[in-house]
Amino acid sequence: MFCYQCEQTAGGTGCTRFGVCGKSPEVAALQDLLLYAVKGLSYVVVEGRRHGVVDTSFNRFTAEATFSTLTNVNFDKERFPPLIKKAVEYREALKKKIKEAGGPEGYDNRAAGFVPAGTIDEMVKQGAEVGVLSDPDRDPDVHSLQQTLIYGLKGVAAYADHAAILGQEDQKVYDFIYDGFVASMKPNATVDEMVGVVLKCGEINLRAMELLDAANTGHYGHPVPTSVPLGAKKGKAIVVSGHDLHDLELLLKQTEGKGINVYTHGEMLPTHGYPELKKYSHFYGHYGTAWQNQVREFKEFPGAILMTTNCIQKPAESYQDNIFTTGLVGYDGVQHIRDKDFTPVIEKALEMPGFSKDTDKGSVMVGFGHNAVMNVAGAVIDAVKDGKIRHFFIV
Repeated sequence: MFCYQCEQTAGGTGCTRFGVCGKSPEVAALQDLLLYAVKGLSYVVVEGRRHGVVDTSFNRFTAEATFSTLTNVNFDKERFPPLIKKAVEYREALKKKIKEAGGPEGYDNRAAGFVPAGTIDEMVKQGAEVGVLSDPDRDPDVHSLQQTLIYGLKGVAAYADHAAILGQEDQKVYDFIYDGFVASMKPNATVDEMVGVVLKCGEINLRAMELLDAANTGHYGHPVPTSVPLGAKKGKAIVVSGHDLHDLELLLKQTEGKGINVYTHGEMLPTHGYPELKKYSHFYGHYGTAWQNQVREFKEFPGAILMTTNCIQKPAESYQDNIFTTGLVGYDGVQHIRDKDFTPVIEKALEMPGFSKDTDKGSVMVGFGHNAVMNVAGAVIDAVKDGKIRHFFIV
């Protein structure tokens, strides 16, 4: 395997034996193969446009499949083969439509003709042949830019998927994902050309973030400054990690009146600032610190754990039976909630001891989104001019 898509990669160069995130060589190969399948689908999508054939039915799938290969999302090797096969099914169905519209019968792109093997082990071997280092003769500068583009596309896909869950979509975002994957395969691309595409990826990523902002604030209101307890409240508990506000909302609704306090972990901290989430009286506080510390922190959590969209690491044996995944998240041996019925999570929380007493570990402020900041922009500017504000810290 070779993976260097995160800032914590081994030695600052790349993980070659096992991912620092917990990703196995088998999962790495399957992720590479899924990306290869999505590239092939993208190639056919772009070809279809040239012949007036447009099918938007698999846009969401493409975003989800791409997002599944991001760091700390899906480590469950059993869930990749169905995604790989689905990408090929969509690709072949689209080929038929293009042919009927007068398009080509064959394609000169290998990914567009890729046929997945029948077993996971065979797919792992296929994935090893299409990974980052599979073409050593490619110009290293162009190759680097194409890989940067791929990682950028993963980010776009993540934002687009979160936004789409709450009903916000823009076809030009999906169109660029397809165009970007095609550009990432172009054998004779130049540095200047790829720099342009990478910059375009940044532009599209801003659009995806606009969609996500509209989705979150449209459903949950603009964040307001909120003090979040860092201690615990006596009673049963569930901690939620990841990024998915909709999953958190569903859990809050399903735990109402059950005597369970809900905590956030890691990057879910800002959710406490949203009015439509903070209205739940049992949405209490924040537990622990960053995602990379979860193994140590989850060992001590006396309740159930729900991972949404990403941030999962290999669970320690001590809490293996207490952790659940949902959405795109997955890990071998961890119970997965597919239908958003969080009854197993709730039952586990009720079985466990919960916190035995109230604890005070201080608090932290959240909720300083753009709406809150712009409402006091004049006062902040005056304070800077008067020397009352000398430093800004962005977390």
